[in-house]
Amino acid sequence: MEQLKEIVRNIKNKTLAPVYFLMGDEPYYIDNVADYIEDHVLTEEEKGFNQMVLYGRDVSIQDIVSHAKRFPLMADKQVIIVKEAQDLAKTIEQLDDYVNQPQPSTVLVFCYKYKTIDKRKKLYKSLQKHAVLFESNRLKDYKLEGWLQQTVAKRGYGIDPKSAAMLIEFLGNDLSKIVKELDKLTLVLPKGQPITAEVIEKNIGISKDYNNFELMKAIVDRNQLQAYKIASHFAQNPKNNPFVVTIGIVYAYFSKLLLYHGLQDKSPQHAMRQLKVVQYAIKDYELGFKTYPMKRVSQIIAHLKEVDLKGKGVGASQLPQGDLLKEMLMKIFN
Repeated sequence: MEQLKEIVRNIKNKTLAPVYFLMGDEPYYIDNVADYIEDHVLTEEEKGFNQMVLYGRDVSIQDIVSHAKRFPLMADKQVIIVKEAQDLAKTIEQLDDYVNQPQPSTVLVFCYKYKTIDKRKKLYKSLQKHAVLFESNRLKDYKLEGWLQQTVAKRGYGIDPKSAAMLIEFLGNDLSKIVKELDKLTLVLPKGQPITAEVIEKNIGISKDYNNFELMKAIVDRNQLQAYKIASHFAQNPKNNPFVVTIGIVYAYFSKLLLYHGLQDKSPQHAMRQLKVVQYAIKDYELGFKTYPMKRVSQIIAHLKEVDLKGKGVGASQLPQGDLLKEMLMKIFN
């Protein structure tokens, strides 16, 4: 995120570009840059006449350009932020002429979320030359915990690996959603206190004992009683514990365990790079290596594919979640 830091640093130093085109499949960083521009480029007095927020579904490129060519009133700059600019995808190339000759006194910001413009066309090349073009990429799953740890630390808190895994598993790879939940937690926790599983359970509603993190721990430890208890809890609360998420996590573990079996160099650092997991997770693969032989892992992966298809109604009528979970665990343990 060096480019992101540079963009913010330049804005702080009043080194402003005439056009900011923020695109990509991770909306969190796009919103961050747009919000920073909205909050910091103009003073509160200047914003009333010189700051405008538009939405892609409500305007055309011609409308935006017309606004952008206006001069600011009693200020050096005007700011125009186009949110949900991806709704202009069919006509976005019409922006090319303006990008090549932008109004110097306008800061025009496009929030083009969940997609990118065609990099083969003229607009992309013009943006590279005359604007700030930022592509916000979705964070890889194995980098999520490190990002979460850093985000929590910046706020003056700490979080242990189990609690971090609980949040990530429950909220998924959605940085905006994770940050919103962190906002809730930091409202009730004194600064400096750790964010624990108990705190998360109390304030967000994620069970500290019955979640996919604990289910995987039971599977790795071959603790069948605990695994079936968790599966039973999931079956009673299917909306909060969708089967598709559970089997996806279990399948991912055994797929990486198969890869771990094949590593000649099983040192933690090498395994982390090859499996693309965080350091604390390596112990689960070291234990799984001893518990589940390579041939058995291959069989389990094949069984998991069968159960996954049944969960999707392929080759069988739609089975209750409880039955699918039990079958999954039977295929793993037996």
